[in-house]
Amino acid sequence: MDIGLNTLYDIGSNYSVKLNDKERLVYEDDPLRKQKTPQEKKLEKEEEKKEVKKSSNELSQDEKRLVLDLQSRDAEVHAHESAHQSGGASTGAATYTYQQGPDGKMYAIGGEVSVSFQSGSTPQETIANAQAVIASALAPADPSGQDMAVASSAMVMMMKAQQQLSRETQEAVLGKETYKNEADKSNNTQTGVTELDIPA
Repeated sequence: MDIGLNTLYDIGSNYSVKLNDKERLVYEDDPLRKQKTPQEKKLEKEEEKKEVKKSSNELSQDEKRLVLDLQSRDAEVHAHESAHQSGGASTGAATYTYQQGPDGKMYAIGGEVSVSFQSGSTPQETIANAQAVIASALAPADPSGQDMAVASSAMVMMMKAQQQLSRETQEAVLGKETYKNEADKSNNTQTGVTELDIPA
């Protein structure tokens, strides 16, 4: 087995073994694996922040333009998802997709809000729920294709509930008319019986 000079072997978390000039094994502290104290970590973070500030001041024109575009998109995405949440349907928390800009900051470039649609125990309840979902889906100034699909599905559910409500109303009206017709027939039959001459 060939072992070259200064070859490192890992023998623990903070130590390494290497061969010295005389090809003897030596144990040394591994500077790459050394645990940092809280003070060292704090200083390192402060240095990173300074570097980010420096680099943001040193952005090229294209990078500055990209940062402005990302800031604009971030504001647009947050406004879009907030509009969904204020639409009236029961919604979950917004989740965002982020992109890191050249300035080191994270910007929202996409987002979504889950909308809960439940059919009600009555057609009226289902219609009210569907209207709330439609309002939430179409609340943003510029609804996306997904927003339009959700609104469309809710409209279908609403139309089915309206048809069911119409059927129930029609059956109730027809039921009353049927009852009235049956009652009228019954009254006529009773009146007819009393008017009949029965031979003795």
